[in-house]
Amino acid sequence: MCPYSEKEKQKKSNRIALGASLSATLGLALFSACGFFIWRRRNIQEDRENSQEVQLLDLVEGRIRYEHTSENPSGEREARSQEFPSIQLHILHAATNHFCDENKLGEGGFGPVYKGALPDGKEIAVKRLSRTSGQGLLEFKNEVMLIARLQHRNLVRLLGCCLEKNEKLLVYEFMPNRSLDVFLFDSSMATQLSWLKRFSIIKGIARGIMYLHEDSRLKIIHRDLKASNVLLDHEMNPKISDFGMARIFDGDQNQANTNRVVGTYGYMAPEYAMEGLFSIKSDVFSFGVLLLEIISGKRNNGFHLSEHGESLLTFAWKLWSKGQGMELIDQLLVQSCVAAEVLKCIHIGLLCVQEDPADRPRMTSVIVMLESETITLPRPSVPAFSVGRVVAEPTQPTSNDRICSVNEVTISNLSPR
Repeated sequence: MCPYSEKEKQKKSNRIALGASLSATLGLALFSACGFFIWRRRNIQEDRENSQEVQLLDLVEGRIRYEHTSENPSGEREARSQEFPSIQLHILHAATNHFCDENKLGEGGFGPVYKGALPDGKEIAVKRLSRTSGQGLLEFKNEVMLIARLQHRNLVRLLGCCLEKNEKLLVYEFMPNRSLDVFLFDSSMATQLSWLKRFSIIKGIARGIMYLHEDSRLKIIHRDLKASNVLLDHEMNPKISDFGMARIFDGDQNQANTNRVVGTYGYMAPEYAMEGLFSIKSDVFSFGVLLLEIISGKRNNGFHLSEHGESLLTFAWKLWSKGQGMELIDQLLVQSCVAAEVLKCIHIGLLCVQEDPADRPRMTSVIVMLESETITLPRPSVPAFSVGRVVAEPTQPTSNDRICSVNEVTISNLSPR
C-alpha cells in the first residue's frame, strides 16, 4: 500500500474529527445562547409581572389608599383612609377545597368562579383570573380599584383579593341565588319570580345604576349591564356585579369614545356598538333592554329567531303602540301582576331604548317614574335597531351568554362637555 495514500487518509480523518469537534462546539455555544436568551426573556417577563403585582399589592395592602370624605360636627370636611384587605392564598385554597370542580359556580370572561367558606363560616365567591382569559391584569386592577370605592346595597360587595404565586383572585360576598338570568330564562325557575318580586328587582337595579351615575364619589359607566351580571341575595335583592369593563368619568365629562367596543350582544346601545361612543345614556339603554326582558321573560338576544325577525324592543313597541302592551308579559305573571305597573314599566323601558341618547331619561328620572303613581310619561319614539353584530371580534365570552363581544380593556379617549 502506498505511504502517500496512508497520509492522505490520516489527514482526511483528522479533518473530519476537527469538523465534528467544531460543529459540536458551535452547537453547544448556539444552544447555550438560546438558553440564555430564553432565560433572560423569562426573567424580564417575570420582573414586569412582579412589578405589576407589586403595584397591585400596594393597592390592596393600603399603601395606595383611597379616601372617603365626611363632615365633623363643625361642618368641615375631612378625609380618612381605608385599607383594602388582602386574603392569603392558603386561606382561599382551604375555603374552596383547592378550587375543586364541585365548588365551581360558573365561568365567565374573567375565568371560573368558586364557592367557598372562610374559617369563620362566612360564605364567599372567588373569581379566579384565567391565564387564557380575554381579561388581564389591568382589568383586574380596574375592578379592584372601582368596586373597593363603592358601597351600595344594590352593588355586590368585594371583600378582598389575593395576589400570590401568579394567582389573581377576587373575593366577593356569596350570592346564594346566583344571577338573574338563571331564574328569568328558565321556565322551571321563573315561577319563583312573581310580579311583586320582579318589580322590586327592577327598582333595585335602577337604584344601583343611579348610584353609579349620580350618587357615588365617582361617576361610573358600567358598560356591561345584563341579566347575568345582576346577582340575587338570599332575599332575591338584586346586586350589580362585574366592574371589569367599567369606566370613570370626571365631573365635567358626559361622553367618551373608545376604539375597542366591549359588552354583550343585545344590550349595547347603537351609538356604542357602531361608533364606540359611551355615556350614562348607554347604560340607560342596557337597563331598558333588561327591564323588557324581566317583564317578558324572554331574551332580546336571539328573540328574532322566534318572532318573525323582530327584536324584543321593536316587538314591545308595536304591542304598546296598539294598546296591547299586556301581551308582552311573561304568562307566568298573568295571575300575580298589577296591570298599571306592568304597562308603566313597559313604557319606561321603551323610553330607555330610544335611538337618540338625548331622548333617553337619566336614571334619576327613571327612579321617579318607577316610584310615582301619577306622573305623566312622554311618548317614546321607535326603539333603536337591534344590534346584531358587535364591532369587536368575539374571542372569550364575558359570561354564560353565548353571543358576546370580547371582554378586553379598551383605550378610551375622554371628551369633555
